[in-house]
Amino acid sequence: MMKKKLICAFLLLISGVSVAQNLSGDWGGTLNIKGTELRVVFHVVQEGKKYTSTMDSPDQGAFGIKMDETTVDGNRLTIAMPSAMINYTGELNDDQMLIGTFSQAGQQFPLNLTRGEGKAAAINRPQEPKAPFPYYQKEVKIENKEAGITLSGTLTVPKKKGSYPVVVLISGSGPQDRDESLMGHKPFLVLADFLTRNGIGVLRYDDRGVGKSEGDFGSATTFDLATDARAAVEFLKSCKHADKTKIGLMGHSEGGIIAPIVAAGKNDIAFVILLAGTGIRGSEILLMQQELIGRANGVSEEELKETATTNREALNIVLTEKDSVTMVNRLKEYISQEYDALPEDEKTVTKDEMIAEITGMLNNPWIREFIRFDPASTLAQVKCPLLAVNGSKDLQVPARVNLEAIERSVKSGGNDRVTVKEFEGLNHLFQECTTGSPNEYALIEQTFSPVAMEYVLNWLRQQISAH
Repeated sequence: MMKKKLICAFLLLISGVSVAQNLSGDWGGTLNIKGTELRVVFHVVQEGKKYTSTMDSPDQGAFGIKMDETTVDGNRLTIAMPSAMINYTGELNDDQMLIGTFSQAGQQFPLNLTRGEGKAAAINRPQEPKAPFPYYQKEVKIENKEAGITLSGTLTVPKKKGSYPVVVLISGSGPQDRDESLMGHKPFLVLADFLTRNGIGVLRYDDRGVGKSEGDFGSATTFDLATDARAAVEFLKSCKHADKTKIGLMGHSEGGIIAPIVAAGKNDIAFVILLAGTGIRGSEILLMQQELIGRANGVSEEELKETATTNREALNIVLTEKDSVTMVNRLKEYISQEYDALPEDEKTVTKDEMIAEITGMLNNPWIREFIRFDPASTLAQVKCPLLAVNGSKDLQVPARVNLEAIERSVKSGGNDRVTVKEFEGLNHLFQECTTGSPNEYALIEQTFSPVAMEYVLNWLRQQISAH
């Protein structure tokens, strides 16, 4: 079915003339994802004619996630967070239950909600550090003069007095806080605590528009976010707690794209660490993700092949058409043809809805840039020591093909100080896992493999002592 073929799909609200129901309050239900049950709770608040909402995922230990869009149209409730590719649409029935569909990253699941569902206890996260901490930490403000915004962050150093090597942590895709909180985990908090206890300072910050940071995340591209990371480096250059000759970058996932952009052609970065960073073009990453995650979730080989064909053609349109208007027109024509070829019982949304949701997503500045970006030339401009690590069960950024491409690109620029390491049995979050599927992330108690952290620490110590 076409709705399963697409990289991302969102059910958009159909505007109509109707009387809005009072749908404020708490609404909860349970998602069944390939046999895994996950509770979802939406807290809907009405202020005049405007609605806002937050989402809890109790079984993932995630609470109070602010949703971008909340709309009530008659008896229909639509909640969306485009930056995380999340959408819920439900209609109130006579039994006062919302009958609807939850979608994320193109996958759709039935989700019926009833009133009055509250929070549940978060699952255990044994690695998450608790105060008091045996090191100095302070809240800091980072000025990005180029963007005209101020970011908020936390600097941790071994002791209040003295200057230390400092690593800037750069988060993955989507709006992330300074701890890179996701799926009930706080990997950047765990990393910062581990490194600082071992003599290395860490600066981590809320993404623009997140937490206490200014700016609009929704309109930012990868290169915009790179200016935020550059601003963090400039902040450290004037910080008394940082050794100006030993400032480095550590980026996870999209942060592993941003770090080389910041370091490229510069001599003020002492080292770069890529945690599941990419080495190949974004369009190929998306196609690999779809295949690997789909297979792990039980999608048939026939459907995977069909999906790849559909997605590749859509991505090729984005790659070849630089003019936005021409690109959108070609996408509309292509999606219309695909829709017309569907059996009637598979047309779960209208053609206009399908066209709007796909063109809207693919014409988003961030995703458009991600699809087109090939990190090879940027990596070739990195002159400092670079470490790239990944897990063998990473289904979002497949380890081998990306690590090999990163090493090849860095060396092509004449830099032989590159190390790559694939950790057996780790996923995209560097957790010890079973399948590597994102469905497992929240169910695993471990936040970050101690083996991987020790490896990164030892490599860092080598670079610091040699610098």
